[in-house]
Amino acid sequence: MQKLTYDEISKTRFTKHELKLLPKFPIYVLAENIRSAYNVGSIFRTSDGARIEKLFLSGVSAFPPNKNVEKTALGSTETVNWEYKKNSIDIIRELKSQKISICILEHTNKSIPYCDFPKKEFPVCLVVGNEITGISNEVVNEADLAIEVPMFGLKQSLNASIAYGIALFELVKIFQTRV
Repeated sequence: MQKLTYDEISKTRFTKHELKLLPKFPIYVLAENIRSAYNVGSIFRTSDGARIEKLFLSGVSAFPPNKNVEKTALGSTETVNWEYKKNSIDIIRELKSQKISICILEHTNKSIPYCDFPKKEFPVCLVVGNEITGISNEVVNEADLAIEVPMFGLKQSLNASIAYGIALFELVKIFQTRV
């Protein structure tokens, strides 16, 4: 086994132009009130890696151009289709009018493990919330389902961008294995 160099890996990747022509996975994302611009940048980078349909940012979430977002996004703000709107509910209602399911990544009394996401729920919008307070009650009330990353230690949750990455790539896997 030999570690690949950056140039060797780059030869297997798409160009920005090619990427724009490829179909996206039917996954939309709403990052609601993410207080850390670094977490927003990480969400952009993860969204690029999963080739999502669109990223929505709302509330206090930082958005490009922003040097702290760019620091962790590493150019992915140019490859991810994104939009900022102040009000999360406006985004949710717009998506629901397009028959897109709303799935919150949140601990609720009806949350299921992220790996049990139903295959029939695509297209879907995955909502990730504030690092301290989570997703707003208004968005929770509009959600069609809730998933969570089970926790086995003292802490109740993971960093928002880490939990997002775990859940997002599981959704991609579930979509790819649909019959």
